[in-house]
Amino acid sequence: MKKAITLGFLEVLFLISIGSITFAADNDIALPPGYSQNEFKDLSETLGLAISYKPLAPAEPLGILGFDAGIEITAADVDQNEQFLKDATQDANPPSFFVFPKLHAQKGLPFGIDVGVVYAKVPDVNIGLIGGEIKWAVLKGSVATPAVALRGSYTSLLGIDDLDLSTYGIDLSASKGFAFLTPYIGIGQVWIQSKENTVLPLSEENLSRTKGFAGLKIKLLLLSFMGEVEFSQVLSYSLRANLSF
Repeated sequence: MKKAITLGFLEVLFLISIGSITFAADNDIALPPGYSQNEFKDLSETLGLAISYKPLAPAEPLGILGFDAGIEITAADVDQNEQFLKDATQDANPPSFFVFPKLHAQKGLPFGIDVGVVYAKVPDVNIGLIGGEIKWAVLKGSVATPAVALRGSYTSLLGIDDLDLSTYGIDLSASKGFAFLTPYIGIGQVWIQSKENTVLPLSEENLSRTKGFAGLKIKLLLLSFMGEVEFSQVLSYSLRANLSF
């Protein structure tokens, strides 16, 4: 059973990784002449939610000796029929998903605190991101009780010369382990700050959006696998494969 679950996760991760390499080889994002304020706002919201921090971890802390490091994929579902996306990619048929291959690591600290970092670069496209988190387990959880955690996070968009975009987030999550399975849920708020770097007369956008998420961690000896769905104006799906210590 455990072997089947492991192989299934690896197969999905591989298929999404292949898709991320080929999904948008000619879809660099730039702000063309005539790009409107409404288009800029919609683009900022879409990119901001797509790159916002994805926890991919239960609420329970790793512990002072705990360390997770691995590879990760996030696929953000965007509406390819939106004009703002067609204009920004200069493509009549832009991708329906923004797919981010990532490196992700988290380290346990004393007092129920974990810190984490993430880095992503989309192959052949001018989109990347870097980010970090600090999480505090308000309740560490036990055999009978769930864990509850508060998290603060930050991400910054990389690679798009025409745009400076960053996100700040806070969320509350809860999880409860059952043998090698740990499901978790959470809700949070994301603040998006976006500023253009062109001669276009576009004002800075400062947006606030609510999101929810649900996921599952599968722990198999030194390996762990996570799957997570994030619910917001931009639905996203994430998978992660870790070495866990």
